Amino acid sequence: MPPVGTTIVLVEDSDEDAELTVHAFSEAGVDARFVRLRDGSEAIDYLLGKDAGHAPEAVLLDLRMPRVDGFAVLSALQADERTREIPVIVMTTSADDEDRLRAYQNGAVGFVRKPLNHREFVRAYTTMDLHWSAALAAFGQPERR
Repeated sequence: MPPVGTTIVLVEDSDEDAELTVHAFSEAGVDARFVRLRDGSEAIDYLLGKDAGHAPEAVLLDLRMPRVDGFAVLSALQADERTREIPVIVMTTSADDEDRLRAYQNGAVGFVRKPLNHREFVRAYTTMDLHWSAALAAFGQPERR
């Protein structure tokens, strides 16, 4: 589970999916502040732009977005030493194995297929929690509950 007071950047173009994500984390007892960005261009600006200085504990990233997609965001984050160690969990409707492989090759620490209803979405948090714990361990950060 993410540490208390965690900041999570949520890059999601769908208002409904963003609301479900925040609600699922809240329902699971996660005390996190979400910064919602609507596309990859906003994410790159926020995390890497001239006024960047934001270091969230994690990024939840949709792949299929207008303007700049999630793969471009992953590549940009991996290319910059300030952001390459931020754990990124891809959340997408894609069930394509090539998308999963490409996401991991571009630095994602997790790949979660978005469920179609609220109950499944809350259940999917369990998977995200496992990814979170693995990401913290991989980057040498102690897990705090």
